[in-house]
Amino acid sequence: MKRLVILGAGTAGMMVANKLRRRLPLREWQITVVDRDDVHLYQPGLLFVPFGVYRPAQLTRSRRRLLRSGIQFLTGEIERIDPVAKTVRLGDGTAVGYDYLVVATGTSPRPDQTPGMLGAEWRKSIFDFYSYEGSVALADALRDFTGGRLVVHIVDQPIKCPVAPLEFTFLAEAYFRSRGMRDQVEIVYATPLSGAFTKPIASARLGDMLDERKIAVEADFLVERIDSERKMLVSYDEREIEFDLLVTVPLNMGADFIARSGLGDELNYVPVDKHTFQSTAYPDIFVLGDAADLPISKAGSVAHFAAEIFTGNFCQYVEGHPMTGSFDGHANCFVESGDGKGLLIDFNYDTEPLPGSFPLPVVGPLGLLRENARNHWGKLAFRWIYWHVLLPGRRLPVPTHLSMTGKKQPDKEI
Repeated sequence: MKRLVILGAGTAGMMVANKLRRRLPLREWQITVVDRDDVHLYQPGLLFVPFGVYRPAQLTRSRRRLLRSGIQFLTGEIERIDPVAKTVRLGDGTAVGYDYLVVATGTSPRPDQTPGMLGAEWRKSIFDFYSYEGSVALADALRDFTGGRLVVHIVDQPIKCPVAPLEFTFLAEAYFRSRGMRDQVEIVYATPLSGAFTKPIASARLGDMLDERKIAVEADFLVERIDSERKMLVSYDEREIEFDLLVTVPLNMGADFIARSGLGDELNYVPVDKHTFQSTAYPDIFVLGDAADLPISKAGSVAHFAAEIFTGNFCQYVEGHPMTGSFDGHANCFVESGDGKGLLIDFNYDTEPLPGSFPLPVVGPLGLLRENARNHWGKLAFRWIYWHVLLPGRRLPVPTHLSMTGKKQPDKEI
């Protein structure tokens, strides 16, 4: 029996396990998935919990029950990988041998990496929404907020779902308007970037939207510490931003066992070939999703398109053939903008988000870099697609590679 071990049963790990179970014969392959617990979290839903759109119970399911029959599922903390012995060591001492390894353990917020973030004000006036606990706590904080300065803040890039802080900002602005208290809330968006987003055209459009909503942008803000006693963000260049309520996106890092195994960079992301996801150091290790050092957004859509490419490549690789699939960095993301509207961005390694229509010219029905209600409903509908199409390993009828169909070139106005 050939042994495939997949570390992580999040979006990427779950999709790949279920896709390969369909492709690899049971009589020849043993597929084992390892994760710390049996709770799969629908992470895009965390954005909506503070605003009462989703209940926390709607966002979780059993990992074991999501996996196809014939896949072995183990729970346990991963201690380290020995890539020479081809063994994964768990915290309880269990050794799991492999012939091929897929690392899909994602990235996680690390509030401990910013001095003062986990101080006396944590989950009192300082909140995150990238964790289940943080999102639930923030719902109570927003409900009880009576006015003052709300600061939405990003420690540093990369972060998973890089548009989520902007989405939260737009949703918060609409939320306070709906409560009739917008004039009592000053909203500041503090980012380490020079603008609202990483790419120029999208940054300009999203920046205009912040201006229209009278949201101040504090750009190039690299936080050095949080002074919780004074309720102040302090940057390395000694700028200060006072807050009454801080919604922060902590530094994101890969899993600690990556560092213990000597496989990662300074943020515990594993260097890979950006087209095949193959480890640059060990050819029988592949890294998918947020755990890889890909030069593209850490987003669920990247995991989805990557899984499509990887599945075919892996089947070629184990048969001794060249891998013919090449990932182009394709990502697309709905961007909630409040008031029942949203945008869509679609891009890859070489092409930034452009205006236009998706997936068809003119008729769309989804607007690229353009607010409409269809984009909002598309984002909400994605939860059903996630549970019933993507995670089971079924194919979604959208292009795996970026298509320029419907897009307007950069010299055209948005």
